[in-house]
Amino acid sequence: MAKGNRKVPDINSSSTADIAFLLLIFFLITTSMDTDRGLARRLPEPPDPNTKQDDIIVKERNVLQVFLNANDQLMAGGDYISVRELRNKAKEFIQNPYNDEKLPEKHEKDIPLLGGKVMVTENHVISLQNDRGSSYQAYMDVQNELVAAYNELRDEISQENWQKNYNELDEAQQKAVRDFYPQKISEAEPKNYGAR
Repeated sequence: MAKGNRKVPDINSSSTADIAFLLLIFFLITTSMDTDRGLARRLPEPPDPNTKQDDIIVKERNVLQVFLNANDQLMAGGDYISVRELRNKAKEFIQNPYNDEKLPEKHEKDIPLLGGKVMVTENHVISLQNDRGSSYQAYMDVQNELVAAYNELRDEISQENWQKNYNELDEAQQKAVRDFYPQKISEAEPKNYGAR
């Protein structure tokens, strides 16, 4: 046989599809995917249709109004503040450490795991209202700061009583802390403040 007449062997391509499929599965499994982040909120139980609904009137001092406008400017309690200041303002409001008459009213509540009768501000509400034009990032930043205020207060009282953070407590202890600092964030439907 002459040197130029040599036959080139065929490449077996019958397993190419199998290899491509295995590579696809490998990359799907090993690639980290950015999952959507959401807000961890527990919705209230649906009302019993047999019970009469009463209108609840909340005293003005028990409500912290938080507004986020279309320019991502934040107003809390009538003052323009930065997002970094919101956590401390919310903590002061929830806690009312000096029993200020402009902050939520305190009343006595029996929480045995926290030493029996304690003074709490459980009637407080943080009311959040945002403009439809506000950015999603600014909205999430405000939400994170409000939740962080509750988390820090719950950790402080947990450390004070059990020398542990709130997440490390058992269910009964966590319930006692939630009774002391119930998370009450109310969101109104977004509005177009700049619209005509």
